[in-house]
Amino acid sequence: MSKDYGADQIQILEGLEAVRKRPGMYIGSTSSRGLHHLVYEIVDNAVDEALAGYCNEIDVSVNPDNSVTVIDNGRGIPVEINKKKGVSSVEVVFTILHAGGKFGGGGYKVSGGLHGVGASVVNALSSWLEVVIDLDGKRYKQRYERGKVVSPLEEIGTTDRTGSTITFLPDDTIFEETIFDYEILKERLRETAFLTKGLKINLTDRREGQEKSKSFHYEGGIKEYVQYLNKSRAALYPEIIYCEGQKDEVYVEVAIQHNDSYTESCYSFVNNIITPEGGTHFTGFKNALTKTFNAYARQMKFLKESEQPLSGEDIREGISAIISIKLPEPQFEGQTKQKLGNSEARGAVEGIVSEQLTYFLEQNPTVGKIICEKAIVAQRARDAARKARDLTRRRTPLDGLSLPGKLADCSDKDPKNCEIFIVEGDSAGGSAKTARARATQAILPLRGKILNVEKSRLDKILGNAEIRAMITAFGTGIHEDFDIAKLRYHKIIIMTDADVDGAHIATLMLTFLYRFMPELIRQGYVYLAQPPLFKIEKNKQVWYAYNDEQLNQLLVEIGRDNNNKIQRYKGLGEMDADQLWETTMDPEKRVLRRVVIDEEKSSEIDVTFTTLMGDNVEPRKEFIEANAKFVKNLDIY
Repeated sequence: MSKDYGADQIQILEGLEAVRKRPGMYIGSTSSRGLHHLVYEIVDNAVDEALAGYCNEIDVSVNPDNSVTVIDNGRGIPVEINKKKGVSSVEVVFTILHAGGKFGGGGYKVSGGLHGVGASVVNALSSWLEVVIDLDGKRYKQRYERGKVVSPLEEIGTTDRTGSTITFLPDDTIFEETIFDYEILKERLRETAFLTKGLKINLTDRREGQEKSKSFHYEGGIKEYVQYLNKSRAALYPEIIYCEGQKDEVYVEVAIQHNDSYTESCYSFVNNIITPEGGTHFTGFKNALTKTFNAYARQMKFLKESEQPLSGEDIREGISAIISIKLPEPQFEGQTKQKLGNSEARGAVEGIVSEQLTYFLEQNPTVGKIICEKAIVAQRARDAARKARDLTRRRTPLDGLSLPGKLADCSDKDPKNCEIFIVEGDSAGGSAKTARARATQAILPLRGKILNVEKSRLDKILGNAEIRAMITAFGTGIHEDFDIAKLRYHKIIIMTDADVDGAHIATLMLTFLYRFMPELIRQGYVYLAQPPLFKIEKNKQVWYAYNDEQLNQLLVEIGRDNNNKIQRYKGLGEMDADQLWETTMDPEKRVLRRVVIDEEKSSEIDVTFTTLMGDNVEPRKEFIEANAKFVKNLDIY
């Protein structure tokens, strides 16, 4: 690798513009997500040093004043004068947008921080930022406030180390909240360590009363990532299938292991950036998997020549896989880096995985047989599921409408105006049907708890009457038949009792939607209704409280005395139609919580669903023990 990393490798594309006026353009939002993104930007710069081979440890600290310090032991940011700007290269990095060593100047072969906006944007959105650089035996320091230089770069001493130390305090006039969440940082830094083999990342919380620390260091890299994904599942074989190689300038790493579940957990990354929508590298992986296993199944006579080939879905049933590639100039489709477009990535991944997977199967026939047998069973189940799925398809008007019998549909046919309430129980369903606005609100009552799809194959899922009713009502179809354009309601509202059972039923429904219709959640169509917990009556006046805090606040306002009549709702069925409308269904007064998927945490969400809803009891017990202290408003009957 080239060691040429000096002032002239810091190329300036354009001057820093009004980042402070439009922060959302650069970090997505000024909410908690945007706040944490500041840390990721600085950490990613340090990771680029690791990818280049010059850094093996990064320390991230949340300080008592809620500032953050990121220390790396890389080469250190160049300090000499940049010829084009006439100021130090440090100042260029922190004050010029699109300035960095990642634009063909020889500083980095690959980089996650593609746009070179990281350091300057973090600086612009911080009340203050200080950078300390250890380089060539000398230590340098510079301070900025709200993006502007307040002290020149100065030499402050000598040192026997190299690297950069950056400390910043987010600007509370820009961010809606400025308190960092240790757990959010922990999840992101764990993923980064998995993807950067051998890199050690230390996270420390130094805030009073919440001091803690965690280190992430995975010599096995993505092989250990796959083990982590499967920690709540039973692996079908002990080996992690690992493929690694380089074709032209594309470096490929793939790790695979099947488990006894029925869900596919594949995550793809480019230069450590997750690509939720996949792209050419993921397509190459799928092609290699399908071709190689079909050829192997035919060769070993698991499949007869007259039988249908295995589909990619069959082979990927119960798979956990990480596809990680690194290349010099990634081309992403769209601004959000969600999908890779480089054509060379497909051929590189397909070629390397095909060759090395073929070799692995020849050396490990027992593993090959296990995977093929699981895929053949999945193929038979898929045929059964196709027949069951036909029952969920809505027919044309000529065939007659096949909507579920217990659905009380709305009269408006424009999906933008329509919403459907998925209601727990026939009793609450009856009240909801009476209460609803018939033009725009549909009601689908479900009987009891639906099937836990985490433990079931698709044919069994589609055989479940309650799930079939939901699929038919939504109109989108499922799996390969899914078409968001056919969605009949732009609000799908899960309305369950405000107790533990209600929360469990909501979780079962969300598990189904997340596993089989995730696009409904991604596009913002799924909501949780918020029924009240308490009804308070006093002197013929009525108030509702949605939690204990609201109840106490209300009682302070209206006075605590014997005239207060407080009713604790145990279920939606206790409310009459008027109360249900007024508290939970009236668009003018109700509270809805939109369900969202944070794509940056997709693997963590996957692990959580598997832990909570899967067959393996021990990980669920550990999760409950670790998180019980954070539970609020738990109802015990």
